[in-house]
Amino acid sequence: MGSTSKFTWRATAGWVNGTHTTSTIQKYYGLGEEQQHRTEFSFDTDHPEVFASEDKGATPVEFVLVGLAGCLTAGIAAVAQNRGIQLRSVRATLEAGMDIQGILGMDRDVRNGFESIKVEYDIDADASREDIEALVAQSQKRSAVFDIITNPTDVSVSVR
Repeated sequence: MGSTSKFTWRATAGWVNGTHTTSTIQKYYGLGEEQQHRTEFSFDTDHPEVFASEDKGATPVEFVLVGLAGCLTAGIAAVAQNRGIQLRSVRATLEAGMDIQGILGMDRDVRNGFESIKVEYDIDADASREDIEALVAQSQKRSAVFDIITNPTDVSVSVR
């Protein structure tokens, strides 16, 4: 595959106050040149009041779940269309457990991130249970977000 297969996704974040941050997404690189969405998307992240925060947005870890749900569900729709399966409804429920002693610095042996993620689908379609399970499996196999979460990804953080 040539350079048209390489994409660079971008997000910009700005601190508002407390634990509240606003992130925006508009420009990206793909198909060999700079691209942009029709509009700039804006997302607020914060922490709930139980963390002595103002609850101005979903937590960043909840956005990870949103990304996973969106990617897997889009994949199910695409695979179903490819296989001629008519979907009537698709609903995902995601849960992820976390021990906050890690992020609070209370116990250095506790992981900062999720202990596990559970994704459960309720799908109504003109297909057998086996075909629906195959849709979900294929979506998982092709999901970029599933791959990002389940495989190590190099991340570099620097200060300008």
